Formats: sequence, structure tokens, C-alpha cells
Amino acid sequence: MFENLSDKLASVFKNLKGHGKLTENNIEEALKEVRMALLEADVHYKVTKNFVAGIKERAIGHEVMQSLTPGQQVVKIVNDCLTELMGESHADLDLGGEKPVSVMLVGLQGSGKTTTAGKLALFLRKKGKTPYLVPADVYRPAAILQLMKVAGQLDVPVFESTPDMDPVEICKKARISAQQQGCDVLIIDTAGRLHIDEELMGELGRIKEALNPSDILLVADAMTGQDAVNIAGTFNEALDIGGVVLTKMDGDARGGAALSIKAVTGKPIKFIGLGEKSSAFEVFHPDRMASRILGMGDVLSLVEKATEMVDAKKAAELEKKFRKNQFSLDDFKDQMISIRKMGSIGDMLKMIPGVSNNKQLKNIDVDEKELVRVEAIINSMTPEERRKHQIINGSRRKRIAMGSGTKVQDVNKLLKNYTQVTKMMKKFNKGGIRSLRGMLPF
Repeated sequence: MFENLSDKLASVFKNLKGHGKLTENNIEEALKEVRMALLEADVHYKVTKNFVAGIKERAIGHEVMQSLTPGQQVVKIVNDCLTELMGESHADLDLGGEKPVSVMLVGLQGSGKTTTAGKLALFLRKKGKTPYLVPADVYRPAAILQLMKVAGQLDVPVFESTPDMDPVEICKKARISAQQQGCDVLIIDTAGRLHIDEELMGELGRIKEALNPSDILLVADAMTGQDAVNIAGTFNEALDIGGVVLTKMDGDARGGAALSIKAVTGKPIKFIGLGEKSSAFEVFHPDRMASRILGMGDVLSLVEKATEMVDAKKAAELEKKFRKNQFSLDDFKDQMISIRKMGSIGDMLKMIPGVSNNKQLKNIDVDEKELVRVEAIINSMTPEERRKHQIINGSRRKRIAMGSGTKVQDVNKLLKNYTQVTKMMKKFNKGGIRSLRGMLPF
């Protein structure tokens, strides 16, 4: 979502690095471009003004002006200022208090509260918690059924409320039920409105008073830009929220909300939603987001994604298979599935330092469907063919192509890539490291 802002800032810094020496004039000129880039990204004008002033104050200092690499020093200053603007360090979800604790999700209708409730439940379960979902929106048609369906898909316990129940009573009874079932965190999906009104705030205030939640998260749509910042301010004034969850961060929003909320409301962004999948949910790290914006990548998040998807036992087994030359097409398929689970390949590429500033890599056309084709082709093979790919002759290739709805050329390409990977791993085991480029089917 920060692509446009990233491009403009990269252009500014490229020009700065072109100067042998920095002066107040060329810094001032660069900051005008930074100011315009931020305003075009829908960053709050007061936030932009203070941000640019802070950069200027640091950039014209003696240490920067006399540096051998002044342009790089300015980039570091902008990175530090961006991190500070968004909160310096990530803010944890507050789960302190007597169990079961309650987390209220509040926000306007359509912001993604119900989907976020499911994502948060999955996130907490991975952290060793036992979440309990509470459908407290009795006004929106099918809101209760939607959350129950999400709970069923994730195998998370849910309170069976009905539209004729009072939201406060739902929450009270849900807490008792959660306690009886040994759950330690209630996630309450509250009602929303198209616009903020006294009735909504009154109801949310009563739920807060009844449950004394450990945390209140505002779920806001990043696509709404400055409206999200204004909404956050209003909810914070009425409820004293603990933080914000920005949804639809994978869309084409300009990023102004993410850069403005902390500065305007004083409340941190705690999580971001990056898609419809239950796993498309991340802790918000200001320093990592600043690096992404400046095209420096985000290796830590990429490593975390990979670690989350890798089973240590399976990884050890896979290593043994490579050493014994027993890496089969079934194993190859499993690795493709793991890559798919990590999310969009295009998004993962952007986390690698330098990719955002490299036109060739940045504009690479990653065909996500290719991984699906690989899985279909391997599924069309017999168990023997997956173990011994050498027996796959011309007639077998035709049969596999027909069975998977692909072409013989696709089967040939897969087998070629598979054999290249196995050859590469043999050389790796002998101590030689070769490039992985072109080895995978995308």
C-alpha cells in the first residue's frame, strides 16, 4: 500500500546521494519533495508539518553536513523519524487481569471486526492462549451466524447468542461460559454503525463497564485514509481504546492512516490485517514498516513467516532425505504448499532488502497459479511415479497432463525444475552453493 510513497522517497534520496556535499538549500529542496509525497499519501497535514520539521532539524546538524556519506545519513534520519512517528516499538496486546480477560473489538460497520475477531483468536491460540469468541452484534443481519461460522472453521469455542438478547447480557453470560470451559481470553465482536452515534457509544460504554476489558481494539479500514484517523480519535475519546487494528493493508490505500494514527490519537497500531485468510494477520512493528516504506525490506518479518510455517521435525526429515538422495516429488509438492501458506510471493519479495528499489525485481510478474498447477500435476501422478520420476515417459506425461488439466509442456517444466533442485542440493551437500534462481516453478 506504500508503493507510491516508497517510489517518491526513493527518488528524493537518489537525488540527495548524487550531491557530493549537502547544503541547507538542497536539504530544503529535498524536504519539499518529502512533504508533497507525504501529503499525497494522505498523511495528516499537521503530522506532515511536524515530521518534516523534525527531519530538517536533525539533517542540518554538523555531524550530517560533515559526513562522508551525507545522503545516507539523511535516509537514516528519515527512517528513525518514520519509526518514531508510528510508535518506535511494537505495542503488545494487554491481557493482564483475572482470567478470563476480555478484549473488545469496536469500530464502524464494514471495518472488518468479525473477520478480525477470528484472526485474533487464531493468533492468540498460536501463542498458547485459549480464546473464546463472543458475537455481541445483534443488529447487523447474519453477524452472529458469520462469527459462528468463522469459529467453526477455526475450531474455536463460541458463545451461542441470539439477535433477541441484550449485548451486555451476552457478554456477561459468555464470560461465565468461557470460565466453565477453561478459556482464558474473551474476544468480543461488538456492534458497529455506518456512522458514530450516541446509542452505539452508550452500548459500548455499558459493555466496557460490565466486563472491564483488559484491552479495547479499534478495528479501522486503512482504505478510508484520514477518516480512519478521525474515527480513531472519536472512539478513543469515548472509550479510551488501547490500540488500533488496521485492516485491508494489502489494498491500494495510500498509507496515510498508518502514518498518522499514533501521532494524532496517541494510541498505537497493534495489528494489521493483510487479506481475507485467517492467517493474514500481523503484529505491527513501526521499525519494520519504516524499512518497508524506504525500500529497505523487512527480513525479520520474512524469517518469522518462514519459521511459523516450518515444522522442525519435518525439516530434519527433509534434510536426511536430501543427504540420502531420497527427495521425492511428494516432498517437492509439500515445499510448494509451504510457500503458498506464507502468503503472496510478490509481498514476500518486497520484504527482501533492495527489491523495492530494483525495477526488474520489483516489476517481476509472479504467477501465483503456477504453484497450484504444480500441486495438480504431482497429484495426477501415481505413487511410484512420485518416488521414481525417471519412469515418467512420453505416454505417462500425456496422461498426467490430461489428469491435471495442464499441458505436456507444463509437466516437462515441473520435472526439469525438480531435477535441477535435486542436483543443486547434491552440490550443496558436497559444499558447493549454487544460485537458486530458476530452480523453483515461478
